[in-house]
Amino acid sequence: MRLRALLDTDALGLKLLGGEDELDRTVRGVMTTDLRDPSRYLSGGELVLTGLAWRRDAADSEPFVRILVQEGVTALAAGEAELGDVPEDLVEACARHRLPLFAVHESVAFATITEHVVRQVSGERAGDLAAVVDRHRRMMTSGPAGGGPDVVLDLLGSDLDLRAWVLSPTGRPIAGPKTSGPALPAEACARLAAEHLTATRTSRRAPHRVLLGGTTYSLFPVRSTARSPQTARDARETVLSDWLLAVEADAGDWAEERLDLLYGVTQLIAVERDRRDAARTVRRRLAQEVLELVQTGAAPAEIAARLRVAAPVLLPGLGTAPHWQVVVARVDWDGGEIEGGPVAQALLEEILVDPLSAGPEPSDRIAVAHTGDEAIALVPHPAVPTEHDGSRTGVHADALLESVRDPLTAGLDDDGRLTLGVSAAVHSAEGLRGALEEARHARRVAAARPGRVCAAGHQELASHVLLLPFVPDDVRRAFTARLLDPLRDYDRRHRAELIPTLEAFLDCDGSWTRCATRLHLHVNTLRYRVGRIEQLTSRDLSRLEDKLDFFLALRMS
Repeated sequence: MRLRALLDTDALGLKLLGGEDELDRTVRGVMTTDLRDPSRYLSGGELVLTGLAWRRDAADSEPFVRILVQEGVTALAAGEAELGDVPEDLVEACARHRLPLFAVHESVAFATITEHVVRQVSGERAGDLAAVVDRHRRMMTSGPAGGGPDVVLDLLGSDLDLRAWVLSPTGRPIAGPKTSGPALPAEACARLAAEHLTATRTSRRAPHRVLLGGTTYSLFPVRSTARSPQTARDARETVLSDWLLAVEADAGDWAEERLDLLYGVTQLIAVERDRRDAARTVRRRLAQEVLELVQTGAAPAEIAARLRVAAPVLLPGLGTAPHWQVVVARVDWDGGEIEGGPVAQALLEEILVDPLSAGPEPSDRIAVAHTGDEAIALVPHPAVPTEHDGSRTGVHADALLESVRDPLTAGLDDDGRLTLGVSAAVHSAEGLRGALEEARHARRVAAARPGRVCAAGHQELASHVLLLPFVPDDVRRAFTARLLDPLRDYDRRHRAELIPTLEAFLDCDGSWTRCATRLHLHVNTLRYRVGRIEQLTSRDLSRLEDKLDFFLALRMS
């Protein structure tokens, strides 16, 4: 479609700010971004939508526009919701590079423009491609009765002879063809997800091609169409939550029209993804309300009342009050500039789904809230494990990450870390506060271990934290004196604050950056203090055993 046609559509609320002589340019797709450098996601011919969250000052406009032009972008549309009028420096940069620039009125959602462009571009394809896209669009926009992405993938198979699957970032099948060929093996799903995350983190341009078992797959990202100016300033904020479309074909020699079709399909699937994400809002709010009551010490009766409201939403049709488990997750990125809570929340909503299940529906029984870098999940169960029958109802830390460790490790690359802790099941509101603390302690145990993805369960606390009250007083005193007295004596003589430093270092899971920030110290000063602690105690704070000993000594002191 032509830019002129967009400008003539009043419902889109576009105002031309520059580039009147370029309105006959062709739009072949649409992309929403607030990244400072979105080049890895561009293939040329796009209308780029941005909320301007990447712009910190006037100097940022020139490099941003230059990148768009180098990648062959057709035009730029800037939203007015974040900054009001589009900044003059952006208008001037677009004029210098002859890039048409539109302003989007604050009352118009980017999703509205995206759906219009996808619909129009798809409608202008010639011959069979136009018919296929139109059928896909009608199926996707007709609601649940239309069959969702599964029907789209079936149509790809019947009309274009393409087998394709929609996968989560952990490799769980979201949708796949129902009418042709065998299902994609779980091992292949996990490998494709890992390859996709690796390619994304290394900035390789999509589609990513992977040879697996003699078969070539082309991987297309499925990104949200509902990003706001407050989101997605860094690829790490979404890399672990975006779906992907895996096509059993080599897209390296595809015609431009066929590539455009597949990108159009990913945008249609993204609309369905946004619709399903919106359905999680109620569950997230329930989790947030319950956890706020728990953490503020509300009366058990008040917490129980909120749980009675949550139970029918999470376990519809359940006749009795369920048991609950708490799972705590934390995602930490090097540098500490990216808030890990939303990423951890999205991961928990994915990881807590049975890896053998397909589709998004099982996640309807999981409620996850987040605060700061921590995400907390309330997982309901109609029953709990019993000793006589060996049943494994509930979440188990030892199995939680088995099928997703490789993909997540690839997504975290060398600058991210995921740690999880799992509580025992409790059956009343009185037990939730203890379950939350138990899950947090377990996550700290996991954080003390090596590896990018680690989990620990309540069973691993039984040998120390839960049994501390049963240790004889003289043994506890001797243990704490042996470890902590040298530090206390040194603090008294030199006012070195080694004990507070040790507490903060363990609470920050050994992160030098976060600990130094918390204590308002230079990292070198922190390293000097930790070195002094190790010298005085003959311990090594890089070893799990020594970290746990210090943790226990502080708890008992």
